[in-house]
Amino acid sequence: MTNTQSINQTIGQGADVISAAHLVKIYGEGDTQVRALDRVNAGFKKGTFTAIMGPSGSGKSTLMHCLAGLDRATSGQILLGGSHLEGMDDNALTTLRRDHVGFIFQSFNLLPTHTAKENILLPLELAGRKVDKVFMASLVKSLGLTGRLGHRPSQLSGGEQQRVAVVRALVGRPAVVFADEPTGALDTRNSHHLLSYLRSASRTEGQTIIMVTHDTKAASYVDRALILSDGQIREDIPSPTEDSVITAMRFAGGE
Repeated sequence: MTNTQSINQTIGQGADVISAAHLVKIYGEGDTQVRALDRVNAGFKKGTFTAIMGPSGSGKSTLMHCLAGLDRATSGQILLGGSHLEGMDDNALTTLRRDHVGFIFQSFNLLPTHTAKENILLPLELAGRKVDKVFMASLVKSLGLTGRLGHRPSQLSGGEQQRVAVVRALVGRPAVVFADEPTGALDTRNSHHLLSYLRSASRTEGQTIIMVTHDTKAASYVDRALILSDGQIREDIPSPTEDSVITAMRFAGGE
């Protein structure tokens, strides 16, 4: 696989950065067998912000984990930047995630003994890659973290810690960023700021972002919402609103 910048350069606007075809994920055997994903087909275009939503047990987290190479599908194909994930061994998948995928987690996943700056740079250092200092400075300024980089996580608010996690995910310009319930630990104000920034990153930087969330208010920030139920995509909503997502969730068996 080529480097991340090459992937982003060779995939044009409007083309799929990552896609899934006939994706199936089965847990267990016999009477305890659970079909978490049932022949899912989905493509995610460059520079788009997509929400994956659905009731508990619908398969939304399983879909994200398979797309990100954190879990292996039982059958089907996942294509990222021209490479098939299903044919990779564990070492190749680890390298792919390190070099081409960014992650934003609800729990932030910051090392408590490291400063904000050290947490941001750690993935690049592990990959042996140089940081684009101008781009990093732009991210830090845009997210209001100027003057906070020397602080450890315990010295930062929850919103600041999540913003550090966002800079860490974006600074390497990954082909795709996965956000797992990124607003779950934030108040309304910080949730708004985070979602607004992710929307801006997709539109101005051409960043592809796939977010798993149960928060229907997040729908008004994304370009598209996929509603899952029983391991299948029941609705694919372009330009969603909170009301359209609530209605779709109700039909899918959500709240």
